[in-house]
Amino acid sequence: MKKLLLPVLLCALLVGCDNVGFYEKTAFFPSHEWDSKEQPAFMFTITDTVSLYNIYAVVRHEDAYRYNNIWLDITTQAPLDTAKTQKVNLQLADNKKGWLAVGMDDIFDHRIKLTAAPIKLKSGNYTFTLKQLMREDPLTAMLNAGIRIEKTQK
Repeated sequence: MKKLLLPVLLCALLVGCDNVGFYEKTAFFPSHEWDSKEQPAFMFTITDTVSLYNIYAVVRHEDAYRYNNIWLDITTQAPLDTAKTQKVNLQLADNKKGWLAVGMDDIFDHRIKLTAAPIKLKSGNYTFTLKQLMREDPLTAMLNAGIRIEKTQK
C-alpha cells in the first residue's frame, strides 16, 4: 500500500500543478545586459473569462545593478484589439529598505504589479512586449525580464 501511495501523490501533484492559476514567462539575457534593441515578447492564451487577473512585470538583476528603478515600455496586444503601449517606472529599491525584492546571494527577483486592481481578460491570445528605456544602454547587471499573469483568489 505504501508503495502505491507515493506514485499516486506525485501524480496528483503534477496534475494539480497544471491549474495553478498563473502564467509566467521571462527572457534570459545571457551576457547580463539588456540592450534596448532587444525587446522580448511573451504570448499567453487566456481561456477563463470568469476569473479576475493581476498582471505583473518580472525583473531579475544582480546586486551590481546601479539604479533604484527601471523604466519600461510595455506593449499589450489583446485579442481583436489594437496594441497599447504604456511607459512605466518600476521601483526596485529605496533608501531605507534597499532592494524591494526576494534575493539570494547577489541575485534579486521582483514581481511588480502593473494593474491597480484585478481585471477581466478576454478569451484568446495576448502578447506583451517589453523594452527598457534607461539611459544606460545596454543596461548592465540584468538577468531576466518578463510578464506574470495571475488569477486572483476568490
